[in-house]
Amino acid sequence: MTAEIKNRFLIPLSWITTEGNKTGSWRFLRPRFENKTAPCSAGCPAGEDIPLIEMLIAQGEFKEAWETILTENPFPAVCGRVCFHPCEGFCNRGSYDEPIAIHTMERFLADTASRYDFRASATDTPSHKERIAIAGGGPSGLSAAWFLSRLGYQCDVYEASPEVGGVLRWGIPAYRLPKDAFLQDLRHLEEKGVGIVTNKRIDEDFLKDKDDAYSAFIVACGHGKGQKMGIPGEDNPLVIEGLDFLKNIREEKSVGCEGTTAVIGGGNTAIDVARSVIRLGGKAVIYYRRRRGDMPAFDEEIRMALEEGVEIFELLSPAEIRRDNNQLLLSLQKMVVSGEESGRARVVPDGKKQETVRVDRVIRAIGAKPQEAWMNPPDNGADVQRLSHSCLVYKKGQKPVVYAGDLTNETKSVTHAIASGKQAAIALDVLFREGFAAVPKKLDLCRIGNGQAHSIEIYTGGRRKERSSHIVEFSEVNTDYFTFTPRIRPPLLLVEERRRSFNEITLKISAGIAIEEAGRCFNCGLCNGCDNCRLFCPDLAVIKNGEIRTINYDYCKGCGICVVECPRNAMSLEEEENT
Repeated sequence: MTAEIKNRFLIPLSWITTEGNKTGSWRFLRPRFENKTAPCSAGCPAGEDIPLIEMLIAQGEFKEAWETILTENPFPAVCGRVCFHPCEGFCNRGSYDEPIAIHTMERFLADTASRYDFRASATDTPSHKERIAIAGGGPSGLSAAWFLSRLGYQCDVYEASPEVGGVLRWGIPAYRLPKDAFLQDLRHLEEKGVGIVTNKRIDEDFLKDKDDAYSAFIVACGHGKGQKMGIPGEDNPLVIEGLDFLKNIREEKSVGCEGTTAVIGGGNTAIDVARSVIRLGGKAVIYYRRRRGDMPAFDEEIRMALEEGVEIFELLSPAEIRRDNNQLLLSLQKMVVSGEESGRARVVPDGKKQETVRVDRVIRAIGAKPQEAWMNPPDNGADVQRLSHSCLVYKKGQKPVVYAGDLTNETKSVTHAIASGKQAAIALDVLFREGFAAVPKKLDLCRIGNGQAHSIEIYTGGRRKERSSHIVEFSEVNTDYFTFTPRIRPPLLLVEERRRSFNEITLKISAGIAIEEAGRCFNCGLCNGCDNCRLFCPDLAVIKNGEIRTINYDYCKGCGICVVECPRNAMSLEEEENT
């Protein structure tokens, strides 16, 4: 009986290895590791490496994450506060529960860098003989200087105001962008050795430099002159330009806001003006010619303006301004919607009688234009290349000129200005090294996915160049490995406190909260070392060597389990070539 039991459970043992049975010969499909492009990065005008940034934050590597931002964007403290974060609209996590708070994460890294006095690591760059002059010390001009210095060029930035910064210094109220936050980012440029000349207004003759001090010019003067409404009575002293009003506040000049202020416009400047009036003790009423939903101002800014007491009246257009003692009579024409135009209402006067309101002053904020006509880029021609964010002009016998920033950007935002400065820097480098005709092709090679953003890391041959341009879709993410988690909401000042001061509204978050939020990120298309591929491989064909993972194709049967179980779509499965 005992022998029978033993025979029944007899287990044969092999004393030789099975390594000779190379099951890879069965394979019809071949898996491979392939980092891809995240939709948020393709949707970021500055082209930041967002999935890598979030991964580093989740791992507590704050300095490395901050430096990753600096690779593509020299203004993390600024953009962490004023960027309208279009990247979040592309976030795949938004199709699962809520998008990652990318904007808040950037602000957290900038605050952490300030607290611990992070300094960017030195990068070895070639030293080129060409020197570049940049007209305009706003975000596009300063960004161009930053990227040109990284590419090995010496730059001089010329600014007409006593301080550089443009809209960052003078046009955005302190409750959104404190001066210290901008100066924190400016320090990186100064440490790069960028020359900055203030109180120097550039004219058209400057571009005709004859003494060979500069090899090229970048015109990034911005739109600093407010547009007029074109109505009778507009030249009254009680009608003020919105940009001038905001600049006077930043210069700490006395600004009277008693009584009622009518603000004309629907953009961010109009909202900033109205909210500033509230903080100075006045009443602010915005009159906008289209519907509230058509206002180009950020939705969040509109919502907070309403919370603070700003009134908004839609479908009313200014028609005439008359003086009545120390006040103004503002006539408003009722408008009606006659159709849609580029996603916004097309409006026309309704033909009925106008209504008149009594106000103490009118502040117009209906848009801006260049201070002088020569700042505009020329029309198309054989010597003109109109790029996505800039315009390169290289006429025979003249030095190259690149127009950048608001002069060439359809979207007038800080992040688009940064993108424009980066593109201008790359365009000049290609021009000097490979010639005028090579510029569009080289720029196309450093695009991120199918978007308009460019990467300086890809251009300089960094590791990001190795990624596929394929943009990961939500359907390609294995959501079985993620749980529903609410998005963080950064704390804000109470409305009562906001109305009384220009203190920054959005408060800081802790490192623990930042790590938790960054951990929600899918890290689309980017391997984070989770090792699902290795753990699920039935043939033990995935090999880990330090941080590098490879596939031993002698034993990989091409079952594709590793690709299916990769949460982030950082692997691909393709047909075997020799089958």
